[in-house]
Amino acid sequence: MANIISESVRGLQLAPIDDMFLKDRKIFLIGEVNDDSCNDLIKKLLYMEAEDSTKPITLFINSPGGSVGAGLGVYDTIRLLKSPVRAVVTGIAASMGSIIMLACDKDKRYMLPSSKVMIHDCSWGKREMGGMKPYEIDQELNNLKKTNERLVSIIAEGTGKTKRQIAKVTKSDSYFSAEEAIDFGLASQIIDADSMSEILKKGN
Repeated sequence: MANIISESVRGLQLAPIDDMFLKDRKIFLIGEVNDDSCNDLIKKLLYMEAEDSTKPITLFINSPGGSVGAGLGVYDTIRLLKSPVRAVVTGIAASMGSIIMLACDKDKRYMLPSSKVMIHDCSWGKREMGGMKPYEIDQELNNLKKTNERLVSIIAEGTGKTKRQIAKVTKSDSYFSAEEAIDFGLASQIIDADSMSEILKKGN
């Protein structure tokens, strides 16, 4: 983890750059959505909510997605916060990364010019069917369908489209450029130099 030098009454000190960003209410989802990354995010979100629920939180996202269960934990946490939460997609918000982005305020989902969003139906994952009985396979498939219905509902709510419209799009991997994501209702604005400077200001 990168460190930066800060000056205090104790002199010059090394501080992790993530800690400095957290102090300014800026956090990151970089890489896979899994139990570790999501537990870390949830702890930081709850800490900032307890500190001051009136100030905005900025979540920078560059994620290929991952665990549905872990990602929904972050989604639900963001939705329950009083603090306004904005998303900035720096590379890609794919699969569960896009769901977490959709938890953020509808008019504050920002994208860098070259960033992308990808949405699709949830998959079986890495689970093996070998040795499973037909009834057990049916149960797994029913659970998968219910989870997928939940994700379709989230995307529909977040974009203002119908579930039927979303279901057609998520049958396969659907990629959106920044402009396309705005047109579809996934994002709200493409970041330019002035808006990035505003987001990065301390206290903003």
